[in-house]
Amino acid sequence: MTARTTAPTLYKMTGSGNDFVFLDGRETALADWSTERMVAVCDRRTGVGADGLVLLEPEGPEQVRMHFYNSDGSRAAMCGNAALCSTRLSHHLGFLAANATLTLHTDAGDVRARCTEAPDGAEINLPACPMPVAVSEITPIAGERWMRFTTVGVPHLVVFVDDLEQIDLPHRGRELRYHAALGSAGANVNFVAQPTRGAPWPIRTYERGVEGETLACGTGTVAAAIAIAIAAVTDGTLPMAFTSRGGFPLTVRATTSGDMARDVWLEGQGRLVFTAHLDT
Repeated sequence: MTARTTAPTLYKMTGSGNDFVFLDGRETALADWSTERMVAVCDRRTGVGADGLVLLEPEGPEQVRMHFYNSDGSRAAMCGNAALCSTRLSHHLGFLAANATLTLHTDAGDVRARCTEAPDGAEINLPACPMPVAVSEITPIAGERWMRFTTVGVPHLVVFVDDLEQIDLPHRGRELRYHAALGSAGANVNFVAQPTRGAPWPIRTYERGVEGETLACGTGTVAAAIAIAIAAVTDGTLPMAFTSRGGFPLTVRATTSGDMARDVWLEGQGRLVFTAHLDT
């Protein structure tokens, strides 16, 4: 696809605090976006500011290709909150009719998606994912009870802790994100703690590609829900409600049996914050 010279419209979106710059693939092409340009747009001081950049490319009725890049310009196979935002924006851009189901093509496979009745609400049906497994090569430190590793589009390490507020997340998150036991690509690190009975599960995330804490992680929330369910933690039954670091709700539904989790659904927010035009 050849590069285009007209200034594209930027759509600033947030999914429970996880924020993105979105582009309409009819106005601009991937060829227009070097790594340096992506990084510049995502910069929070000199650009628009975002955890990632997404280009949506329509491929037919209710068929959209989601090209996702982290704020450091690296491409990622999947992002749950970006998929929720993609669903709502696809409706806004006319790619998705009201009450229809969208097929969102991602590098991690096809995702079924639809808008919900909640304001700015959406839900996505993710491909089956492997059940989380223990990582014996990593030694928990004080305050960490157990760890489980799985891939929900991208790799995640779930760490169950005593107190989310006592984590040195920048240091411990980075240490675990690059641990050799997780392979050369590393993983997102999702910390969860037991909530007050009846309250949603609180979750915090150190996200690779951003290399710091993000205010929500959709696929990490899915990984955490499944890990909690199979660990037989008190109140750890599906469906399971979470509160993102941004303070917004996320809900996970899934069927867990054998070595795979199937019929996996994530429900959350996909809110359009503003639209703008890029000068450079």
